[in-house]
Amino acid sequence: MFCLCRVDDPPAAKSDSSLAKRWGGIIYRKVFHIAHLIGPTLVALTFVGVCNGVAHAQGTMDFSGAQTLMGTFKTFAIYAGAVICFGGLIFAGIRMLSGRFQDAIPGLFGALFGAGILGWGAGWIGSLTGQTMQ
Repeated sequence: MFCLCRVDDPPAAKSDSSLAKRWGGIIYRKVFHIAHLIGPTLVALTFVGVCNGVAHAQGTMDFSGAQTLMGTFKTFAIYAGAVICFGGLIFAGIRMLSGRFQDAIPGLFGALFGAGILGWGAGWIGSLTGQTMQ
């Protein structure tokens, strides 16, 4: 156990009222400290209980527009891949016609990248949602 008295003060020298005040202050501080630590947790748990009831009261969510949205993304991937591929081929073709074959290599890689978007775009988009794209 712990002693609240100092070592140099004899226990009999303390009066009962000052000892009660000291104990009251210590208990008040301890209770306040515990309430300060536990209070936010209790408030959060109260809201979790209320929100849990609200969450169970909700209906189901409608994802009927998700297929349409993913179809839009697929269409965008097809057009973007076609533009990238076509732009890369034009860039590489102009460089090759002017005789600078080394400068045409980035354009060829750009065309390859665009072709990859064209070919794998629907698969990438479908993997994000787990849907099969048609």
